[in-house]
Amino acid sequence: MKKTILIILLFISISSFSQNKNIKESSICSNIEKLSSDDFLGRESGKEGEKKAAEYIKNFFITNEVPKIGHSYFQEFIVKGKRYNYRNEKNKKPFIQRAKQKNNKIKGKNVIGFIEGTEKKEEVIVVSAHYDHLGFREEKIYNGADDNATGTAAVLEVSKALSKYVKEGGKLKRSVLFILMSAEEKGLIGSKHYTDNPIIPLKKTIANLNIDMIGRKDKRHEKNNYIYIIGSDFISKELHEINEKNNKKVGLELDYRYNNIRDPNRFYFRSDHYNFAKNDIPCIFYFSGVHEDYHQPTDTFEKIDCKKVQKISQLVFLNIITIANKERRLRKNKD
Repeated sequence: MKKTILIILLFISISSFSQNKNIKESSICSNIEKLSSDDFLGRESGKEGEKKAAEYIKNFFITNEVPKIGHSYFQEFIVKGKRYNYRNEKNKKPFIQRAKQKNNKIKGKNVIGFIEGTEKKEEVIVVSAHYDHLGFREEKIYNGADDNATGTAAVLEVSKALSKYVKEGGKLKRSVLFILMSAEEKGLIGSKHYTDNPIIPLKKTIANLNIDMIGRKDKRHEKNNYIYIIGSDFISKELHEINEKNNKKVGLELDYRYNNIRDPNRFYFRSDHYNFAKNDIPCIFYFSGVHEDYHQPTDTFEKIDCKKVQKISQLVFLNIITIANKERRLRKNKD
């Protein structure tokens, strides 16, 4: 019996490593370049550019045989907006800018792909990134290449690789939702809407892997082979350990500088994973830090390190396979 289990685990490991190689730098680069082009007018929530980006994401899912769940790839919403004014650590510019919207109503649509598991298919891992940005103002387009075409491209590439993995016989006990969130820049509204109106009950959601701004280097690092890991051990130390173990196959520097609820930058509270964490769902926030082009029209494609995005995508893929195929759910710290 033990020998059989070892053979199965070895097969999963070999299969997942093989599909990990299908996460292509060229494909990631192409999606970042496209989504951060002027064609999408800065992808502001509820505006034509974001609607066009939503269609692009939906068509990517269709082309790469990542199914929808239910009748549509879209979860649309209209909510009353709030204003937030977080500030970053260096230049004190607003972290989240707000465009005025008529009647203070914010429109958006989350785009959702779904890959169903097998014997534990009622449980789900959510892989997320926001695809909206700031739009344009004063005749300048804020293309948001790093923020967050990089995270969006990573989620798309991982979804494609996972679809291929399953079709080629790879084991996936639990299901996976790929959610590209709208209105993050308006105050994490797309993820708040999802967690208030989940497609799969939150009690069946066992982890969230959230990707936001992963294609640049901040001034704290000389080499661009690092990623900030935030929140990985706050709810489940086991999730933290899984991420560290799988990273041995990828070789990133895991920087825990901001993995602190008391961090003055409050990064833990500033991306879509937080709405899952508030619901006691283990999460990891993958983040490369802020830079001089953050929330500026100069956040453009030619400054992106696509190889770095590829490596982070590989790590996320390996984590999905590990979590999905565990015999039990992630152990929480309070258990």
